[in-house]
Amino acid sequence: MRADALIDQDFVTLAAMISAHAAERPDAPAIIDENRTTSYAALQEAIERVAASFRRDGLRPGKAIAMCAGSSTDYIVAMLGAISANIVVCPLTPSLTPAQLARMIEDCEAEYLFLDRACAAKFADTLPDGGLRQVFLEEEVKTGFSAWLAEAAGLEEVSILPEDPFNIIYSSGTTGAPKGIVQSHVMRWRQVRMLRAYGFETASVTLLSTPLYSNTTLAGLFPTLACGGAVVLLRKFEASDFLELSQKYGVTHAMLVPVQFRRIMDVADFDTFDLSAYVMKFAASAPFSADLKEDVLRRWPGGLVELYGATEGGGLCVLAAHEHPDKLGTVGLPYPGHDIRLIRDDDSECGPGEQGEVVGRSGAMMEGYHKDPVRTAEAEWFSEAGLRYIRMGDIGRFDADGFLTIVDRKKDMIISGGFNIYPSDVEAALIAHPAVLEAAVVGIPSDRWGETPIAFVALREGMQVSEADIATFVEERVGRTQRPTGYHFVAALPRSTIGKVLKQPLKEQAIAVGGSTS
Repeated sequence: MRADALIDQDFVTLAAMISAHAAERPDAPAIIDENRTTSYAALQEAIERVAASFRRDGLRPGKAIAMCAGSSTDYIVAMLGAISANIVVCPLTPSLTPAQLARMIEDCEAEYLFLDRACAAKFADTLPDGGLRQVFLEEEVKTGFSAWLAEAAGLEEVSILPEDPFNIIYSSGTTGAPKGIVQSHVMRWRQVRMLRAYGFETASVTLLSTPLYSNTTLAGLFPTLACGGAVVLLRKFEASDFLELSQKYGVTHAMLVPVQFRRIMDVADFDTFDLSAYVMKFAASAPFSADLKEDVLRRWPGGLVELYGATEGGGLCVLAAHEHPDKLGTVGLPYPGHDIRLIRDDDSECGPGEQGEVVGRSGAMMEGYHKDPVRTAEAEWFSEAGLRYIRMGDIGRFDADGFLTIVDRKKDMIISGGFNIYPSDVEAALIAHPAVLEAAVVGIPSDRWGETPIAFVALREGMQVSEADIATFVEERVGRTQRPTGYHFVAALPRSTIGKVLKQPLKEQAIAVGGSTS
């Protein structure tokens, strides 16, 4: 069946889509990586060789592999080869500690670990001695990827059911036990079908500049390949490099996090780059300020879509910012077929105009947390009709037009003297100061109030301001109970590899400096 007919099916594997494109357009570029371009025919051959290698080694469908490396063509090939053989892929971030990596490998029961030289050096002393085969990506050595690949390829039909696990994404691991989110083949396929509506086709060129172990990146990778487009890899994000590649390759799509948008828009000669080929930019994974959205709409050709959801799935909200410039402070409307509701602390549903915890239901929801039924149950909410929803972890409210505004992360909410303090409200007041580049507010223990807010502030380059001046500025803009009881100036806020502000290290720093407060 032709690719354009396959993609209209209720369920098709990603492997089948790539195979169809390879048959119809063998010389079309699939992956552009630095000085290396891989055609669809070459990609298909490599995928078959990976699958054949797993068969040769006796790795059965349903088993898992772990991947811990920077972005590369071979990373994509190994991942797609495993998926085509119905082997579960577990992408892990190189920023893990050795102990965290070992825990996650044990949790997913990986039989292979694909890694690069940097990760091999970092984790050499803590990787399991036996039972875990290591393959070095892009290393022409005895245990390197090229040497590991089977010489003979060959297409072998593998039965893949819609509900079979596609991958396990670990959402955390910085404290406590890791939490593995199991995503099925049909969940990924429904994501492809949804994103296809935003202009993905055979002529599409998607620039990927977030790491391949990020769920955000995969949400841009899979639709592009399923639709027969080309993927351009930017291994390490630099705003100027992003703009140069966009111009060079006529990039049409990009999946970015808000901090990347900010850095791109701040490039001094941004307006000199030809970005006219852009069809759509996507934003995900972190709060996206209204003023930044407005700047992108004004100066960057093509549409802008903000995607609000969770790695666990559940409901999705979509803001087509180019269609709703008066709603830039929201995360948009529930996507068709997605049911988003708000609930109170007692799990009852909120009434009209009331804010509450966001829960969502759709056809794209995780199967559960890997081997963790307790935390799976904690992540679920059931309606009176018995329908299953996923807790999104945020506090939100709907406006009269049905657009959702996120008030704050539920876990970040500070309860001080019985009052709920949403850090985002205080952070907005801080960022309004002309000298402040970015800010974060966390709660620390207080003997008198239970918790008290502490602010961390990063100033714009060349700017100076006193703590007293900042405090006075903020106190004029927030309520009495919202006022931070301490300020810390930092060079920059700690962020994850995809740009999310990491508040736990800030909280630990504030407690270490001042302990609990009175």
